[in-house]
Amino acid sequence: MKTFIWTDLDEAARKVALSRPAGLSDPALIASVQDIMHRVKSEGDKAVIDFTRKFDGVSLEDLKVPQEALKTAWQNLAEDQKNAIKLARKNIKKFHQAQIPKDIEVETTKGVICRREARAIETAGLYVPGGTAPLISTLLMLAIPAKVAGVRYRIVVTPPGKDGQVNPAILAAAYYCKVTNVYVCGGAQAIAALAYGTETIPRCDKIFGPGNAYVATAKSLAAQEPGGPAIDMPAGPSEAMVVANDKANPAFVASDLLSQAEHDTLAQAICVATSQAAADKIRKKIDIQIATLPRRDIAEKAMAQSRMIIADNRGDVVDIINRYAPEHLILQINKPNTLVPAIRNAGSIFLGPWTPESVGDYASGTNHTLPTYGAARAYSGVTLESFIKYISVQKLTRKGLERIGPAVEKLAEMEGLEAHRRAVSLRLESKT
Repeated sequence: MKTFIWTDLDEAARKVALSRPAGLSDPALIASVQDIMHRVKSEGDKAVIDFTRKFDGVSLEDLKVPQEALKTAWQNLAEDQKNAIKLARKNIKKFHQAQIPKDIEVETTKGVICRREARAIETAGLYVPGGTAPLISTLLMLAIPAKVAGVRYRIVVTPPGKDGQVNPAILAAAYYCKVTNVYVCGGAQAIAALAYGTETIPRCDKIFGPGNAYVATAKSLAAQEPGGPAIDMPAGPSEAMVVANDKANPAFVASDLLSQAEHDTLAQAICVATSQAAADKIRKKIDIQIATLPRRDIAEKAMAQSRMIIADNRGDVVDIINRYAPEHLILQINKPNTLVPAIRNAGSIFLGPWTPESVGDYASGTNHTLPTYGAARAYSGVTLESFIKYISVQKLTRKGLERIGPAVEKLAEMEGLEAHRRAVSLRLESKT
C-alpha cells in the first residue's frame, strides 16, 4: 500500500496517486469477448454450454434451473439465514418503494397539454456473480427494485459452482424475491445470452449487475450494438475510499478497507488520512486483520495496489474525493455530514463510525450496484428508475395550435423541413 503526501505531489503525480488498475481496455480481452459474443449470437445454447465447460469446467445438460429447485432451496435454508434475507428485503423494498415516480402533466401554453408517464421495462436481465463469492446480496439489490418497478420478466443468470450447481442461497433468495427464472451460466457468455437471446434464455431489454472484466466488457459491447440492450452503467473493478482523521478508530478504518480488498484482486481501497500518525495506526490494524482473513491471498493482492494518501486540508480532501469519484466513500471524520454538500462525485456515502460499507452492501436499504472506475462523475447507482422509462404525451386544442403554430412553422422553415411546416399550416388553414 503505497503512501502519497498530497501537498508534495505535482499534477502528474496526483493523477498517478488516483489512477485505477488497467485491464478493461486490453485489446486481447476485447477480442476474446467479441468472439464469445459472436458464437453465442450464432450458436445459442450450444455456445453457452461449450463456454461453460471451457471456463467453469462444468458440463451442463440444461441451462434453466427448475422452479421447484428454487422453492426447495428456500425451504432448506436455515431460519437465521432466512431472517437475514427477510430483513434485507424489507429495507431494500422500503427504500425503493419511496422512489416510485409520479406522472406529471403541464399546460405549457393555453391549449397545449404535455404529460410524462412512467413505464417499467419489459424484461430485465440480472447478472449475479457466483464465482469466488456467491453474491446473494446482488440478487436482492436487483430483483427487489425490478419487482417494485413492475418489470414483467426478471431473468437471473449466475455461474455454476464446481459441482455444476447454483449456490443454494442464491436460489433461495431468487425464490423469496419472486424472480421469473434462473439460468446457470456466467461470464461473457451469460451477458451475450441476455443480449441476443438463445433457445432457452430470453433476450432482455436491459442488463444489470456487476462482474469481472469479461462481464463488464461484454455489457459494454452489447450496449454499443444497434438495437442492443441498455445496461445499468459502465463498470470496472470495485473500489472504496475511506477518509479518516486522528479520532477515527483505526480498526474500523482497516476493516472497511479490507472489506473492499477481499472482493477481488483488482479491487482498489484508498485511504485518505489527515495525518501520518493516523495513517500509521491504520496500517498496523490492516496487518493484524488481514492475517486472519479466509480470503487473505485476494486481499493482499488488492492491498498491494491500493493507496494511502496524506491530506490534512479539508479542501484537499474534497478535491481528492471529487477527482477519484469513488464507488463507495466512507467518512470517518468529525461531523461527516457537513462534508456531504461539497461532494459531487461518489456512488454511495457512509457517514461516521457506525456505518460500515457492509451495511450498504447488504441491508440498510440503499442499492449496492454502484458506478465504478470513475463513472460516478456521470452515473448514479441502480435505483428504481433504472428499471423505468418515460413516455411523453401531448395534446393540443385548435386554439393551442393557433398559439404555437406560427413559431413551429418558422422553426421548420429555418431548418428547411417543408413537410414539417405544412403539417401545421394545413391545419391552421383548415375550416373544419
